[in-house]
Amino acid sequence: MANFYRKLIVLVLLITSAAGACFAQQPAEPRIMGTYASTPFQEFVKDLEAKTSYRFYYDAAATDSVTITLQAQNLPLGQVLEQALKETKLQFAISGQKQVFITANKALLTSLPDDFFNEENQKAVGKQPELADLYVQQEAPTRRSGSELKLYEIGVPGNSKNGKASLAGTLRDASSGEPIIGANVYIESPAIGTATDQYGFYSLTLPVGRHELKVRGVGFKNAKRNIMLHSDGRLNIEVEEDVRSLKEVVVEAEKDRNVRGLQMGMERLDIRTIKQVPTAFGETDILRVVLTLPGVKSVGEGSTGMNVRGGSTDQNLILLNDATIYNPSHLFGFFSAFSPDVLKSVELYKSAVPARYGGRLSSVLEVTTREGNKKEFTGAGGIGLLTSRLTLEGPIVKEKSSFLLGGRTTYSDWILKQLPNQSYKDSEAAFYDLNAHISHEINSKNSVYLTGYLSKDRFKLASDTLYRFANYNASVKWKHNFHNKLYSVVTGTHSQYNYDISNEQNEVNASTLAFGIKQTGLQADFNFFPNEKHTLDFGASTIFYDTQPGSLTPNSAQSLIKDDKLQGEKAMEAAVYISDQYEVNQRLSISIGLRYSFFNAYGPRDVYTYAAGVPKTEGTITDTVSYASGKSIATYHGPEFRFSARYGLTDNSSVKLSYNRLRQYVHMLSNTASMSPTDTWKLSDSNIRPQIGDQIALGYYRNLRANTVEFSAEAYYKWMKDFLDYRSGASIIMNHHIETDVANAEGKAYGVELMLKKATGKLNGWVSYTYSRTLARVNDAGTSEIINRGEWYPSNFDKPHDFTLISNYRFSQRFSSSLNFTYSTGRPITLPLAKYYDGSSYRIVYSDRNEYRIPDYYRVDLAVNIEGNHKIKKLAHSSWTIAVYNLTGRKNPYSVYFKSENGIIKGYKMSVFGQPIPTVTYNFKF
Repeated sequence: MANFYRKLIVLVLLITSAAGACFAQQPAEPRIMGTYASTPFQEFVKDLEAKTSYRFYYDAAATDSVTITLQAQNLPLGQVLEQALKETKLQFAISGQKQVFITANKALLTSLPDDFFNEENQKAVGKQPELADLYVQQEAPTRRSGSELKLYEIGVPGNSKNGKASLAGTLRDASSGEPIIGANVYIESPAIGTATDQYGFYSLTLPVGRHELKVRGVGFKNAKRNIMLHSDGRLNIEVEEDVRSLKEVVVEAEKDRNVRGLQMGMERLDIRTIKQVPTAFGETDILRVVLTLPGVKSVGEGSTGMNVRGGSTDQNLILLNDATIYNPSHLFGFFSAFSPDVLKSVELYKSAVPARYGGRLSSVLEVTTREGNKKEFTGAGGIGLLTSRLTLEGPIVKEKSSFLLGGRTTYSDWILKQLPNQSYKDSEAAFYDLNAHISHEINSKNSVYLTGYLSKDRFKLASDTLYRFANYNASVKWKHNFHNKLYSVVTGTHSQYNYDISNEQNEVNASTLAFGIKQTGLQADFNFFPNEKHTLDFGASTIFYDTQPGSLTPNSAQSLIKDDKLQGEKAMEAAVYISDQYEVNQRLSISIGLRYSFFNAYGPRDVYTYAAGVPKTEGTITDTVSYASGKSIATYHGPEFRFSARYGLTDNSSVKLSYNRLRQYVHMLSNTASMSPTDTWKLSDSNIRPQIGDQIALGYYRNLRANTVEFSAEAYYKWMKDFLDYRSGASIIMNHHIETDVANAEGKAYGVELMLKKATGKLNGWVSYTYSRTLARVNDAGTSEIINRGEWYPSNFDKPHDFTLISNYRFSQRFSSSLNFTYSTGRPITLPLAKYYDGSSYRIVYSDRNEYRIPDYYRVDLAVNIEGNHKIKKLAHSSWTIAVYNLTGRKNPYSVYFKSENGIIKGYKMSVFGQPIPTVTYNFKF
């Protein structure tokens, strides 16, 4: 009986299909005229679709490297395809419904064989699931969900104004409820579209009537919704993750934001891309991946900071869900402070910084966590040689609220205790970090988001100095939708960074050096979409700073260290901003913005005044002014301009121009090229002015091979003033008059950044090259030392040439590999050139500031990823990552230093990783 019903079902399907085919009549194959010479496959298909009424379905990843060479003289379509694909592994099948399916190795069946119901073939076919698989394979490219077939009635008929209405909503992942960022939501006629923001929100102003709304993006299936728009209304859309091997590709509709978007100088990385790049110790590190991008550099391995387009490490604003992170690393830069499993995306702004951001000169690095699964409870984690991590997430109220908890720690401390060397047993090296996030949708108009972050480090080498660091961060967001065209996000944040350095080995010198900075902020951002041409952003923010610049405390009664404490500093920074993005036409769009910032340093505090017209030294102090609590010490303010423009040359290429001015009111005090454990932060006051930076950038962007390959070329020029540099021998720690050892410098940076990126296919990744220069000059009458005679000199992070290759290759569904190659010019240093005797002692003669360079840097990393089996229903999914960091074992110098030994000065170079570092990591999720 079961066999009878199976035959009956298939027979009904065949009759239905045959009836449709008979009604339409089997179309004769069209004939093709054309010449193709090494034509990319996607362009070849696009030409065939333009010449015929046939639609092509194929996997872009399987065809991205295929080129077509042939000459067709009035040949049938089937014969053209046969000749075009004969030297490849691709097969084709043409259906009676004018559909062409391109597949690898084996062609799809577009109809059942004539003898399918033969009893012997029945036995060969086997159980019904195989029959079902055959049918699904045939129809997968044209199968539509019920949501795509349904017609959505939106609004009230006759209630629109001027024949137009606004449509807004949220785009989410169907399996987890996570918002989808950066997806394109649009209609084709007329061409109107937008991209979803960090909340998955979109807003469109469309003509009243029937439309086919399309949704496209990376990592999920293309979706469509048929809508009848009567007046203003909302449509929330859920999309599925793209796991099909064969998917619909509509070539002419896929135009990447690399070309279409107005924003330039911005790099967006999703967590999948970040996890593919091999790093030291097998731990995914977002900062190390960011360093592979053009225009981003560091002074060397183990450094905690990054230098963006000639800026110093303190000129980068690093945000975790809008809360400032002051120390973004663990163990002095060997590990990132961000656990990879809780992250969703990372955005780096190098130029054309949006008006809502301010406070730093060089860049904004915005790190966004996931909201947590609103559908079901899940988890993920990993076990490595030095660290382990675990993340749990799930619904609190299904479809309404969710939680996300993530923790990570290292057991390197335990490993040190197992080593035979006593000095290692007496050492410590440990860290942990915790992330917590809760999101709750109160109703259709209001949502709240809470984020907490804690990280702590503890390091001691051979019972000597103990270093302890801690980050505390929290943010609360309230998102309110006024209506389809206007919503607001009010954010409250608190950030705190502390460190203390203790020395207890020698009771005579036993002491603790401590530093701390706290900031509390409130920001309101508004997004307004008045019509399809304009997007208006405006808002205001306030930050309160409270720093403890330093304290030195003896740790025992026998200690000879005197108790000392620097004065605390307090200030307020506020800003208002507005920007308008205007689409003039389909080719030209511009953005104009203005941010006005205000800074006020206030008491209680004592401030030194110095004699005018002479260098600031202890000997030129003329008075000490005491300011009571809340009394203004110094005030600074000024405009920060923003301008961007984009002009589309063709559908696949564009040019962009941008200019921005930024102001920075806080400074990091450091006399090393890299961020160090003793760095402190200093607020602007009457003796130290805020930094000001201007940047202009020009870029050319082009997409190749049907938008599967992106090319970009950006040139920039940047000038800065009043950033801090230091006189020779400057004392940074516990300096009560730091202004005597620093100088307000001016700088300039310029460069060209080239990048070629391939996002799809078995072979993907990017290659980038940057040529840049960063120069500084101190010509300030207020400093006691004019560096380099007032002439320009290379900054500490001037590295003219930088080349990076990131390559990922997937051998199969289970096996893949990643290769990372990095080269850069060595950073500048100042060398001792000679010595002389002045009658009482020997003196050293040094070169000009940063006149020489350490040797060039290059490194090769390799990783192999092994996925578990792909059964859908099993307890947990797992994978292994086997990696080698610094595959060639090159001893890249981190620094060069000199020591006097027996009256002879000798030079040494120090390497952080002077040999290959193999790692194995086990990852799992459930």
